[in-house]
Amino acid sequence: MRHQALRHPVWRGYALAIAAWAVAFGLRYGLAPWFPPGFPYLTFFPAVVLVAFYAGLRPAVLTATLSGLSAWWFWIGAPGFDLGVATLVAIGFYAFVVAVDIFFIVGMDKASRELAKEVERNAALAESRDILLREVQHRVSNNIQVVSALLKLEARAAVDPGAKKALADASARTGLVARIQRSLADAEQQTTAFQDLARSIVDDALTAAARDDVAVSISAGEVVLSAEEATPVVLIMLECVNNALEHAFPNRPGRITIALCDDGAVRTLTVADDGVGLSEEVSGEPRSLGLRITTALARQLGGEWSLRPASPGAIARLSWPSAPVTP
Repeated sequence: MRHQALRHPVWRGYALAIAAWAVAFGLRYGLAPWFPPGFPYLTFFPAVVLVAFYAGLRPAVLTATLSGLSAWWFWIGAPGFDLGVATLVAIGFYAFVVAVDIFFIVGMDKASRELAKEVERNAALAESRDILLREVQHRVSNNIQVVSALLKLEARAAVDPGAKKALADASARTGLVARIQRSLADAEQQTTAFQDLARSIVDDALTAAARDDVAVSISAGEVVLSAEEATPVVLIMLECVNNALEHAFPNRPGRITIALCDDGAVRTLTVADDGVGLSEEVSGEPRSLGLRITTALARQLGGEWSLRPASPGAIARLSWPSAPVTP
């Protein structure tokens, strides 16, 4: 606090105490002819309060003592240190009032300083926690990336085409999980903007599929995903995009539209294409691994996923509560 500068070194506080008393005494002495009887401490109370606030307990006691003695000598009872009953009552009243003032001001100042220290301590703990969390996220991301690289090596070494494709898909999915984790860590927060993350991942998917003839539009406004939502939602989106790239546009260009909206209670992700469409709505337990993963991830969010025909093409829809259910 700024006023703490008057407390170190100690002599500053005592110098302020003596100066405040001198000013208060000078004002009281100069205004004595205009003051009615019964106001011996009028200028001394503010001095005590100011010194207690700016200099602390001991300087405030010094100011209170000097002020009390001055008022006693000059303006209470007969000149000098009168020991009459009325004078002692007046001195007792003064001592009680300044003691209460000093007690509350010094006590509140102490509590304020302790609170400030606690706030600083909590801020330091929060910063340490955030640093540790980011480090954990980076390590998790690195470990998942290692798993992805190992799966990619196994895919290259595999002879069976089915095994090769399964390992390559698993490598791509684990690599995506690592990328999402890293995006959360790099953002230094527990939320990430869906639109930015989706655009980057979709562009990579188009490049990997060598489909520069497919246009993808993404709209999500200001919707952000929590750490619990980011991985399953983005994985589901990518599965839907890859499914459209593989089946919806076999020999022609096309367009994929991705939209994420939030009405406060439910969030809805839609991935629509203008491709060849579906013969029927996908319901029940899907047969392909990608769609089974998508269904499982939707359940993890506490939501529902569907894929149905549209005019033209097909539309995949994921709906889940804004506060995702933790499995």
